[in-house]
Amino acid sequence: MKSFYFFSLMLLVSHIGIYAQDFQGEATYFSKTTVNMDFEGRQIPEDRKKEIMQRMKEANEKTYILTFDKSTSIYKEEERLEQPGNDRGGRRFGMMSGAGGDYYKDVKEGRYLVKNELFGKIFLVDDQLPKLDWKLGGESKQIGNYTAFKATATKTIKRPNMRAIFRRGGGNNENKESEFTEKEIEVTAWYAPDVPVNQGPGEYWGLPGLILEVKDDITVILCTKLVLNPTERKEIKAPSKGKTVTQEEYDKISKEKMAEMSQNFRRGGGNRGGGGRP
Repeated sequence: MKSFYFFSLMLLVSHIGIYAQDFQGEATYFSKTTVNMDFEGRQIPEDRKKEIMQRMKEANEKTYILTFDKSTSIYKEEERLEQPGNDRGGRRFGMMSGAGGDYYKDVKEGRYLVKNELFGKIFLVDDQLPKLDWKLGGESKQIGNYTAFKATATKTIKRPNMRAIFRRGGGNNENKESEFTEKEIEVTAWYAPDVPVNQGPGEYWGLPGLILEVKDDITVILCTKLVLNPTERKEIKAPSKGKTVTQEEYDKISKEKMAEMSQNFRRGGGNRGGGGRP
């Protein structure tokens, strides 16, 4: 009986800490995106193919830090040293994951801001938080020290179609592929009610507990470390630099830039032989 009361007291103290006025938490997430590269029968040496695949792998495996309180959060990529000569290729392959820059959410106001760099220009997307219609399930699993429960939702996504952008030739083929693909996918999330904040990595939120893991058709994001009320507090500040646009305006600009990139590639070397780079 004493052990039960002790456990209840510890749980109460934990929740008091979370609901305290100055509550803050910090979660570390590892994100991995899997992208299939179609070389379309190009005569590319095997060592070059392996180099391209390795750069893709490195560009699409990232670590992020989510700093959050009861209503706001900032999701930032952890800084890492770039290998000499790999920056340009890494950025190009990184576009496949659709990842942006610092992602700020205010769930109380229903607003988000994200800083994106698009072909050397900084944009600040300022818009209403997208809402997913989460379906809560009874399935659970252990993630670190927390019991996480499953939730699912569907959403429509748009991604750059790298095969279309870097395909050989182009001409005036009426059946040519679009530089973007759009489809409906299922998202699976695992949230921890023991951390009762309406937050999660990147664009994800809206569950009765911190989202510790989320997976869509190509990306898995997993919390690898969670610290509540850290000794060193960080400022949760919305990004402010860049040209302010809505998400719809940014998507239109991005689509135009991708089309321009595709045309430039075809004019500048899309019909090359074996030495051509995708």
